[in-house]
Amino acid sequence: MQSAAQYQPSVSGLTLVEVESPLAAQPVGVSAAWRKLLMQAEMAAPHVQVATIEGEHGTGKHMLARYLFSRSPLSTGSFQRRDAREWLVTDADPTTLTGFLYLDRVDLLASPGQGLLLGFLKALQDRPPGRSVLLASSQTSLRQMAAQGLLMPDLAFRLTAVRFAIPPLRQRREDIAVLAQALLDRICARYQQRPVVLAPGTLARLLQHNWPGNVREMAAVLETALLEASNGIIRPDDLALPSGLDAPSDLRPAAHTDSMNLDSVIQQHVQYVLDLNRGNKLRAARQLGISRSTLYRILGNETILAH
Repeated sequence: MQSAAQYQPSVSGLTLVEVESPLAAQPVGVSAAWRKLLMQAEMAAPHVQVATIEGEHGTGKHMLARYLFSRSPLSTGSFQRRDAREWLVTDADPTTLTGFLYLDRVDLLASPGQGLLLGFLKALQDRPPGRSVLLASSQTSLRQMAAQGLLMPDLAFRLTAVRFAIPPLRQRREDIAVLAQALLDRICARYQQRPVVLAPGTLARLLQHNWPGNVREMAAVLETALLEASNGIIRPDDLALPSGLDAPSDLRPAAHTDSMNLDSVIQQHVQYVLDLNRGNKLRAARQLGISRSTLYRILGNETILAH
């Protein structure tokens, strides 16, 4: 009989193995906002004792916490992740805190819990640095909560003296393509599946979506798509996404014109895909399934029906 550790369930012919979650992996992104965030993390990690990561659900707060831990002087120790409410009831003794503590969802603390955490932080500041780090997470701005009377102001200021704000995915669309590839690579490794590729139009569909669930939603959509895909190719129809009505306003297709000329319709669609790729003609041509020379002909207003 196989042990639980040896058991590998099979899903649709794919073998599932235990590997690190895609959301807890190395940070991935190319946007200016993302690079700035990682630079701030690199600078702060060796010195920080108390800090907060703020961001919508699914943006990767736990991943950024792991990144900070890996660059902390305490990286050889343990990484503890605890729910703030549970931890304050059971373990909130500053004299026993050692190592790196990631305290999840401090924005959900009621008034008694806020008071306990404030008292803990006051006691923690008297301890010599370098023995412990407390990193809190919140899905909303703690300073805004304090301004609205929802959080003790002193607690908000102490927690956010060092603050990392993760922008939602819809505000850093340059990261969608590289994130999708990185997530696919890790999901394929998890299922012991050979790498898959995105069919023309699939990346455009990913770029259209507004991602209210951020990176976590993308990971779930791509995992489902992998199981739906055939011949190692993920097509637009494999993506469990709503219709294209959620595209950002600046990337939605142009309104229909009175012209029924096919060349005009093709040109509008090509320009739309080019806009999705922020002007990158090579990527746009690949998604459209045409050569770059054909793309240039279309953009140059040449008729293409004869080609």
